[in-house]
Amino acid sequence: MRWGRGWCAAALVGALVLGGCTQADEERFHPGAADAGDPYVPGAGNGGYDVAGYQLRVRYDPASDRLTGEATVTATATTGLSRFNLDLAGLTVDQVRVDGAPARHRRDGNELVVTPAHGLPSGRQFTVDVAYAGVPRPLPSGELGSGGFLATPDGAIALGQPESASTWFPVNDHPSDKATYDLEITVPDGLAALSNGVLRGRTSRGGWTTWTWSEGSPMASYLTTLVIGNYRVSTGTHAGKPMVTAVAAGLPADGPAAASIARTGEVADFLTDRFGPYPFAAYGGIAIADERIRYALETQSRPVYGPGFFRAGRPNTTVVAHELAHQWFGDSVSVARWSDLWLNEGFATYAEWLWDEHDGGRPVAEAFIAEYAATDWTKPSVDPGRPAMFGDAVYKRGALAVHALRRAVGDDTFFRIMRGWTAEHRDGTVTTADFVAYAERVAGRPLRPLFDAWLYGAERPAEPKPR
Repeated sequence: MRWGRGWCAAALVGALVLGGCTQADEERFHPGAADAGDPYVPGAGNGGYDVAGYQLRVRYDPASDRLTGEATVTATATTGLSRFNLDLAGLTVDQVRVDGAPARHRRDGNELVVTPAHGLPSGRQFTVDVAYAGVPRPLPSGELGSGGFLATPDGAIALGQPESASTWFPVNDHPSDKATYDLEITVPDGLAALSNGVLRGRTSRGGWTTWTWSEGSPMASYLTTLVIGNYRVSTGTHAGKPMVTAVAAGLPADGPAAASIARTGEVADFLTDRFGPYPFAAYGGIAIADERIRYALETQSRPVYGPGFFRAGRPNTTVVAHELAHQWFGDSVSVARWSDLWLNEGFATYAEWLWDEHDGGRPVAEAFIAEYAATDWTKPSVDPGRPAMFGDAVYKRGALAVHALRRAVGDDTFFRIMRGWTAEHRDGTVTTADFVAYAERVAGRPLRPLFDAWLYGAERPAEPKPR
């Protein structure tokens, strides 16, 4: 619910004490939007500000499932703000301060509504400190499945797409607002506390260990992760950058999950040759044993793999290639809106085909033929609708469009498009129109009819002839 001019006028007297609107504020400042305006995730994200970075200090006790946290959000107002929202699901907020001064706050469902002591002018950088606590819960299950914070027998896992971050910290929970992250995670001694980016250190005190992580490249909020529990953690370096991998203690030390993520560096190097320099300051991967998580997710710099990918009893590097390809397509170059998710999943699926061919598996041409024959062409890759956002049209039809582009422009131009796209839009957000325009610029010819047919058309397109 939005408060309008009537609230501001009624609050003038109280503002002298509580720091609300003044008559001048009524003209200059307005509430920030309580929604990013993305119909695929109604209620998620917020407007009126742009986050630069999050500093998160959380403590989690598996014995009680209780989390206590302190978050500092550094942001810039993009309009004059009388109040603004953060996404936060289920946890209790004890105190909010804006630029060091107490701020009024209230809850509206999964929204934390903050009214600072004074209006925030457009262009003004400000900080928000939030102290909060409680027993985190996953987001409700729906057609997209359950995501968010899951307690486990030995710890917890915070994971999920398109939403999960708001279940464990206050956030602008939409990929259009990427930010850097510094995290301090305190857990009982003996447990691992794994997250994104570079591991800066571990310190122990009084039976608790604090793990400090830093992700210095802008990251979409759904790509954050928190994995706590009994894990075999391996640290090292690859290509001059730190590598941290972890395998749940419940999985065999010499099993297929461990063998698969052990090839992370090799797969990343293969993709680097095709997509350009690896975009982040660290490598890694986490293999979990929780059967509730039936997917793998490209959490930035450190993908998380569910146990189902390794049940065949042999390594599965195809899924590793998919999630590592996302480090370029989805993580470094992110979608500005969820209706363009094929830009993430189509390219990651195509990377599977490239890797499998390289690793002695099915050639790319055969993968293309098989999927071309099996595809339902009535379902579009772009804007498929919320229930279908993780469907085959996004993943497999998207990959078909990528290969159609390759055949239309030839290998040299295709891989120049891949490397140039990831370089030009590194750390940014993009749309399908952006990609089509970029591909046309590099290829030097119109490509809109090709993309219209392969991404949007309701009939099977003719196979493009190799160039």
